[in-house]
Amino acid sequence: MSTHLPKIAWIGLGIMGSPMSENLIKAGYQVTGYTLEREKLDRLAAAGGTAAGSIAEAVRDADVVITMVPASPQVEAIAYGADGILENAKSGALLIDMSSITPQTSVDLAKNAKDKGIRVLDAPVSGGEAGAIEAVLSIMVGGERADFDEAKPIFEALGKTIVLCGPHGSGQTVKAANQLIVAVNIQACAEAVVFLEKSGVDLAAALDVLNGGLAGSTVLTRKKDNFLNRDFKPGFRIDLHHKDMGIVTDAARNVGAALPVGAVVAQLVASLRAQGDGGLDHSALLRAVERLSGAQV
Repeated sequence: MSTHLPKIAWIGLGIMGSPMSENLIKAGYQVTGYTLEREKLDRLAAAGGTAAGSIAEAVRDADVVITMVPASPQVEAIAYGADGILENAKSGALLIDMSSITPQTSVDLAKNAKDKGIRVLDAPVSGGEAGAIEAVLSIMVGGERADFDEAKPIFEALGKTIVLCGPHGSGQTVKAANQLIVAVNIQACAEAVVFLEKSGVDLAAALDVLNGGLAGSTVLTRKKDNFLNRDFKPGFRIDLHHKDMGIVTDAARNVGAALPVGAVVAQLVASLRAQGDGGLDHSALLRAVERLSGAQV
């Protein structure tokens, strides 16, 4: 383990956070983690990290604090308050929030952190669980160029496409656009799957040839087996995509951008949650199309 590398505190060891923190350990970083589930802390320790008993303990000596939690309320809960990151991290630390939250939450966090001498980058990711495990995530970053340059080696241990998109909140705006494109893409694939199956076509063959042409996409490549096997084990849960569709529709309204197809897909995602499918992978948009097409799902 190299001693000149910055010490990292990692808060939030979920589907994405656990493999990401482990990739930093593999890259030689000293990682101290905190999360709510004991077994996730045990997993971090088994991978060579250090489990902390609280946020304050995790961040106290850290040069860089990375957070990966579900949504804006959780980011606010871990950042603010007597036991939070801002009160307990050292002045001069760099806080990298990799959660997908509202752009405004990121802007506010950067402003409040500045008062404590803490620098902030918003750095949400795309690529799902597979991308996290394989360290090939796309990382869209908002913040200062100098802080981005300092964080670059850390990002390079986590992802492949790493881009500074603009000032604080810009990473979240780009992530919101990403989630819009992904949801609409999954919906289109799901409609095609039902259409193909009802037409009696060999689905595996059809998806292969479609994926080789203009209809091909990373979404289809990653989700093809989910569709074929009706395997909806969560890589990215409908509940989280529902949250993200709320972010993009709200942010778009604020800037005066119309999202007519996005609005429809947002409603379809919401209906899946209402039918109890919130814990399934977002490829389960297929189930909504099947129900609309008369199947008992």
